Amino acid sequence: MRNSFSNLPLTGVKVVDFGQYIAGPAVAMLLGDLGATVVHIDPPDGPMWDSPANATLMRNKLIVNLDLKSEQGLADARALCAEADIIVENFRPGKLTALGIDFAAMREERPELITVSLPGFASNDAEHRELRAFESVVAASSGVFTDMGLNRVLMGLNPSFSPLPLSSAYASQIAASATVLALQSRQLTGLGDQIEVPLAAAVMEGLCYNSIKVSDMPERYLTQREIEIERRRVEGLPMNVSYEDLQELLDPFFRSYMCKDGRMFYVVCPSHKHHARRCLEVLGLYDEMIEEGLQEEDDTYKPQSEWVSDTSLGVYPMPKEWADKIAARMKEVFMTRTSHEWKRLFGRAGIPGAPQRWLQEWINDEYAEASRLMIDVWDPVYGEMTQPGPVVWMEESGEDALSPEPRRWVEVDEALKVLRKLRTDIPDSEDGIEQEGWLSGVRVLDMCNVIAGPHAASYLARFGAEVIKLDPATPLYDSWNTVIYGLSQGRGKKSILADAKSEHGRKVLEDLVKSVDVIFWNAPDSQIKRMGLDADSLRKLNPEAIFCKLDCFSGVRRGVRTDYIGYDDLVQATTGIMLRFGGAMDRPEEHAHVGTIDVMCGFGGALAVAAALYQKHRFGRIGRGRTSLSANSGLLQMPFAYDYRGRGLFDEPSGPEVNGYDPLSRFYSTASGVYILLSAYESDLQRFRNVENLEDLPDIPEEERAAYLANAFQSHPATEWIARLRAADIGCAICHNIEALRSENLREPDGTPGTDRGSYSFSQYADHPSGHEVIQLDPYAVRPSRGRVFALPPTEKFGASTREILGDLGYSDAAIERMLKSGQVSESWSTEYLPS
Repeated sequence: MRNSFSNLPLTGVKVVDFGQYIAGPAVAMLLGDLGATVVHIDPPDGPMWDSPANATLMRNKLIVNLDLKSEQGLADARALCAEADIIVENFRPGKLTALGIDFAAMREERPELITVSLPGFASNDAEHRELRAFESVVAASSGVFTDMGLNRVLMGLNPSFSPLPLSSAYASQIAASATVLALQSRQLTGLGDQIEVPLAAAVMEGLCYNSIKVSDMPERYLTQREIEIERRRVEGLPMNVSYEDLQELLDPFFRSYMCKDGRMFYVVCPSHKHHARRCLEVLGLYDEMIEEGLQEEDDTYKPQSEWVSDTSLGVYPMPKEWADKIAARMKEVFMTRTSHEWKRLFGRAGIPGAPQRWLQEWINDEYAEASRLMIDVWDPVYGEMTQPGPVVWMEESGEDALSPEPRRWVEVDEALKVLRKLRTDIPDSEDGIEQEGWLSGVRVLDMCNVIAGPHAASYLARFGAEVIKLDPATPLYDSWNTVIYGLSQGRGKKSILADAKSEHGRKVLEDLVKSVDVIFWNAPDSQIKRMGLDADSLRKLNPEAIFCKLDCFSGVRRGVRTDYIGYDDLVQATTGIMLRFGGAMDRPEEHAHVGTIDVMCGFGGALAVAAALYQKHRFGRIGRGRTSLSANSGLLQMPFAYDYRGRGLFDEPSGPEVNGYDPLSRFYSTASGVYILLSAYESDLQRFRNVENLEDLPDIPEEERAAYLANAFQSHPATEWIARLRAADIGCAICHNIEALRSENLREPDGTPGTDRGSYSFSQYADHPSGHEVIQLDPYAVRPSRGRVFALPPTEKFGASTREILGDLGYSDAAIERMLKSGQVSESWSTEYLPS
């Protein structure tokens, strides 16, 4: 294992990992990649999930095989736990306690201990907590498969299956960040915590942008697809749009185009003041479109009725007439070059765009190798493997994370010897400070845009951090991107508007930097240097400040695409997610969820800050945390993201027609017309003997199972089948939808975060500052027993706190007035909160 002289931030931290499948082991993997020493406990016969992905999940871990049902195995496990700083598990609530590993009792004896549980459903969810909560069961119960996006609704593909382990990936990133936030708090208080992160709550946090509901949304924000869905519903028409026809309902700056080499190129630049223009300029179409009458409004935050025309370049969505006209010409021009040529032209011009690639291509991509987004690791079972690189790292120690120790099986005595060599220095709880939330007293400056960075900062606010959001005095992004996304990622923040490139704005920026503990920014390194926030310049302004950078393509090392800008969608294209979802090169589809990777990357940013705070408190080092959308794609594709000599085909489920993995794990229609998800393994076959009307399934030949089950499930309604299957302890779920989850789990805001309300919790803000009624998910996935989670106030209007923040920085009223009058500092972008 790594030596104790490593510069990695979690060096010396001891973790015992009871996790199985993905979520629990991934938490410990993230901690191990940051330097923690991890001992993993497997059953005597090995892991419950037999997959080459375990080689990645188990790197940097010593593996001990123990029978927790035996007296000796339990004693050995308890001995390992007695040495740990952190213990991780992801079983059903109460299962580990029933085996004799009681976290509450351990913490009573050792208050400094941090324990982390990741059950499928919340322990306070009486309806769901005892279910066999496999990945797909959690997804089906949480509306994942029935809210696969506007495309799938229009094509009539509902529910739609996705093999991506969204629930586990989100839960592991959230739980890892919460764990290290508790760890850094322990360095101040001397006290640990007991943390629960249910997978169902975690995936809902990933879907917070999908599940928000805003009443009376202005028409300018409705896309062609939304309008078409509503038209078909009103007129009673079927949802049967073909893939080809669907493409003509997409925005020209938010779709794929076929190139000369037969490969699709994905353009994602619909809502930035400059990106769409640059796109047309590179394509040689800008002058042509201006001559056709395309306008560029100076101020798109005015009511649309006051615009010169019905649209503006850089605004999303475009009306159909303009969308069709621009897309037709873009199709023609993209066919004149290869996707590789367009990739270089777009990247160098600062335009978000990327060729569609399969996962297999990404794993073996030269840039992925050069940047160390994919790394080579020797594994004792598979030999030389290519695995995802670190998801989160520190600039100053990232190189140390690029050579992880391969998993190694040891006897319990050796594991104990390794743990006992390490000693963690923490204050006595009687000498520690009192602290309400894990981040109470921490001040954060958020300089980010879109989703990932702003979401990371908002997440920290729920643990007590004071967050200030700094945006330009004049917006660069359309209000669809800023205000609507801001309803979720602006919660708990104070907003100030200042042009950081101007005289007054620069002074405000420097004063803010001097006043905070943490700074978030999502921008290329070149832009950070120009703004004077490179390491040397930042040290001169505030030597104690922790800087965290999130971007699209970064790895630990620089490469040709490091400074290319981009969004979630482009990483889906680059890493194979869109081709898997669509099933073929000529029909790529965006994996539906807003923030499929974006929100996860936000939690990764929070983990980077937590690790930086810990090493600051523990070692006195000031670090610069890093993560990227591309790095998080490895976590999201964990079951498939590896290669080695002799690997089989990359044949994970793909395409719009796929409905599961096999006859035992897929969707079935029932007599009530409602779909259920069956989630069973070969080892579960005998359980079907106890299910009325399915007793013969174990005797049916494998190739006939699907037909047998499809016929049987048509004999009774969904609710009856669910009751029968659950009585036999077989994994299953009705394919729920987010609209129903919202209505069934709605409450009035009461100043609490919703952590006491089971697996799902939404609040209805009738008096939201926007003037619209807003329903949105509560900040409830992280449930500590000691640290407090704060209910976040709704997002204020951009610029609403400009005067207050300037006053707190020491500016006089007269000085503030002069700054506002100059236009370099502003109190608002628009008359209306949500421009109409």
